[in-house]
Amino acid sequence: MPVDPQVQALLDATGSQPPIRSLPVEQVRAMFRAHPLPGVSAGEVAIVVDRCIRGPNGRLGLRVYTPHGTGPFPLLVFFHGGGFVVCDLDTHDALCRNLCAGVACVVVSVDYRLAPEHRFPAAHDDCHAATRWAAEHTRELGADPKRVVVGGDSAGGLLAAATALRLRDEGGPQLAGQLLLYPTTDLGTPATASMTEFAEGYGLTAADLPWFWEKYLNSPSDAADPSASPLRAPDLRGLPPTMVLTAECDLLRDEGERYAERLLDAGVPTVLSRQAGMIHAFLLFTGMISGADTALSEACAWLRGTLGQD
Repeated sequence: MPVDPQVQALLDATGSQPPIRSLPVEQVRAMFRAHPLPGVSAGEVAIVVDRCIRGPNGRLGLRVYTPHGTGPFPLLVFFHGGGFVVCDLDTHDALCRNLCAGVACVVVSVDYRLAPEHRFPAAHDDCHAATRWAAEHTRELGADPKRVVVGGDSAGGLLAAATALRLRDEGGPQLAGQLLLYPTTDLGTPATASMTEFAEGYGLTAADLPWFWEKYLNSPSDAADPSASPLRAPDLRGLPPTMVLTAECDLLRDEGERYAERLLDAGVPTVLSRQAGMIHAFLLFTGMISGADTALSEACAWLRGTLGQD
């Protein structure tokens, strides 16, 4: 299927921007912070509170979204994308509001440390610490300790997968699920068919990936660590039920789908959903792209079913 017409219109509107790899980090961060775009929809929630907890290296910021209704609610610990280098709580505010409202769950969005100021495993350690904190403070958050899930988009999807692996290996807390939205899963940039087919002209480019990975990893050898590349974990057994949502026209599509296949081979209940005509990061454009609205509804329905909300 060709790129969705609404997606193509978005690509055409942003096609004049300089390549990410040609810009300094602060300028790229400013480009992402310049949004939200007009027309992006955000779900209605009851309360949004910014707070700080003690992280592995000092203060760690969180944004807590509480839905309308009466708790205790399920709890989603969410990690934003941005290649470990850009994006923040604000760039993903609408997506977190949509998940909170669409699932009727508390969402804890994690403001983990960014590279290159803080290289691997800083982001991973922050996400692990935030998940442990959230699971230990469910009563304070109005949440159910037996219904805690992790999730994220793009690099945040990798952080969610790596967090689930670490919690499994450390004996808990036990997760009820993981939601991986067009995740990257191997920072070795594998030579997949989608990496070739969608290398240029679909938003994120193959030439941009090294710009991100080189700023996050201390050296290329870090990519062999499952905390940096969950796809390289030798054993995926015992992980929680998973949804992997990929975009058809995304160069990272195949590695995300390969992770889903490995989960299924390991006996993990897994749903893989490829969204036709979509590109990387398309869920940031709900209200502007019909396919994003459809995919968001599908992800929320899976979460509700997994968490016993339906």
